[in-house]
Amino acid sequence: MIEKHPTIRFTLLMVLLAMVLSSAGCRVMHDDSYVVPREAPRELDKTILPTYTIEPPDILTIEAVHVVPKAPYRLRAYDVLAIRVKGTLPDSSIDGLYPIEPGGTVNLGFTYGTVKVSEQTVDEAALTIQEHLQQYLKEPQVVVNVAELAAKQQIAGEHLVAPDGTVTLGSYGNVQVVGLTIPEAKRVIEEHLAQYLDAPEVSVDVFAYNSKVYYVITQGAGMGDGVFRFPVTGNETILDAISQINGLDQVSSKRIWIARAGCDAEGCDRVFPVDWNGITQCGRSDTNYQIFPGDRVYIAEDKLVALDTSLAKIIAPLERVMGFSLLGAGTVTRFSGPVLRGGGNRQSTF
Repeated sequence: MIEKHPTIRFTLLMVLLAMVLSSAGCRVMHDDSYVVPREAPRELDKTILPTYTIEPPDILTIEAVHVVPKAPYRLRAYDVLAIRVKGTLPDSSIDGLYPIEPGGTVNLGFTYGTVKVSEQTVDEAALTIQEHLQQYLKEPQVVVNVAELAAKQQIAGEHLVAPDGTVTLGSYGNVQVVGLTIPEAKRVIEEHLAQYLDAPEVSVDVFAYNSKVYYVITQGAGMGDGVFRFPVTGNETILDAISQINGLDQVSSKRIWIARAGCDAEGCDRVFPVDWNGITQCGRSDTNYQIFPGDRVYIAEDKLVALDTSLAKIIAPLERVMGFSLLGAGTVTRFSGPVLRGGGNRQSTF
């Protein structure tokens, strides 16, 4: 029916075209006079990003450089003891590292069995081991030292910054690190551990930079927009960002810009239009801007594709209705007239 009424089709086309062209949400789409600040960092004139601050869900690497418990230290499970005994049997020496098992005991081997030493000081543990070995040896001499603390195992390793901005240090509790730089986090963690350890020293670094990201948004020409999230490493440009999504797709135009989070001093949007042909075909760097945390790289849709999609959404239901109506009319016509009067062409009986 629409095919038989070109005026209706043309009117629909003009209305949809006006709607599509007037749907611009940002002035960069229709205002080429926007002036980009001269100091905006570009491909050949990059800047160093501000000092990194820790936020969820970053992952920190913490190493225990100096971890000595405050005296008197009571041994606990998973501590590792260096035990050396003189006067042992020739084929059953005791000289090495012995971890304290979950039950609080150390295993001295098949010959000597196990000894419980948890909740004892080092001197008390040495005396306990000596008394135990006197069942098997004559005048054993025992030397015990702490080789590795369980505390070090809890402190060292990768630590996820939780949604509440803390990292967990095992039995030593949580430490608030959100919003801190790496040196500040190191100081805060050492101050917290000083409640339990003697002059603790740790090293802190970022294992995974998860909190500082930028976004690539592709307008979908009426078929749904796409949003892609990538971490900021400090060296990305527009070209790098678009390469992350394997370039422009069939519904995208070459109208691209950066929408930077926040407003400028005059309260206006901070929008940086991109000359895609200049970046790719001519090798120009003046609009190949450096990406900053929170940037939105926006790729506008092809208006013709968007118009075609919008028309299809309106016309397709009408065509289905019209097709159903024509099918129904044809069916009625076929079963009416001669068919209903006795079955089509009648042949002579002569």
